[in-house]
Amino acid sequence: MISIIIPTYQEADNITQLVSYLKTHAHKDTEIIVSDGGSTDATLSLAEAAGAIALLSTQKGRAAQMNYGASMAKGNIFYFIHADTFPPAGFCSDINKAVADGFGLGRYRTRFNTDKYILQLNAFFTRFDLFVCYGGDQTLFIKKELFENIQGFDTGMQIMEDYDITVRAREKGSYRIFSKDALVSSRKYDGNSWWRVQRANYTIVQMFKQGASQEAMVQRYREMLDYR
Repeated sequence: MISIIIPTYQEADNITQLVSYLKTHAHKDTEIIVSDGGSTDATLSLAEAAGAIALLSTQKGRAAQMNYGASMAKGNIFYFIHADTFPPAGFCSDINKAVADGFGLGRYRTRFNTDKYILQLNAFFTRFDLFVCYGGDQTLFIKKELFENIQGFDTGMQIMEDYDITVRAREKGSYRIFSKDALVSSRKYDGNSWWRVQRANYTIVQMFKQGASQEAMVQRYREMLDYR
């Protein structure tokens, strides 16, 4: 059984469409959990109305919210999805087959919801096994047993939590990259230039690899981008 876990904060504009889409394409025994970080809009009520299990996380922050959702989940496979990302229609079958084939975790490639050539180029590189493609935009499935073995997401992280868990999980489980695309919103690029986003992402990845503090990375990211 797959438990889909969606961390949210102020996602009233997106959550109904995503939950409805997931319910349409998921297997009947799939549960959809929205773990919210204290939104002041209608995110939680809309998620519940659309058919999700709507939870208010005990701690704000994507890592903590995803851990909280996982702690309430009944499935033996966790599937983490951002609120502005849509996996391909056959995601349940893809994930179940990957697990049956011995993979402990994995992701899709990216396709942006825009025809801008430069973002199509970005998306092309997500087919490769690169560290910069460990972000949550590609979605992430992970077996519950593996997730618990590595103690889930690091709740002390405010940024780069998806990269961190993928690195740790890959030390103990096989990694699958599907040859299909998740549809990802280009909203971060719409509010900033392509160059600004690339420069910010590169800067934060380098800071992470050099052991910079979470506070320093968050502050730098906020200085470099206008985003949410």
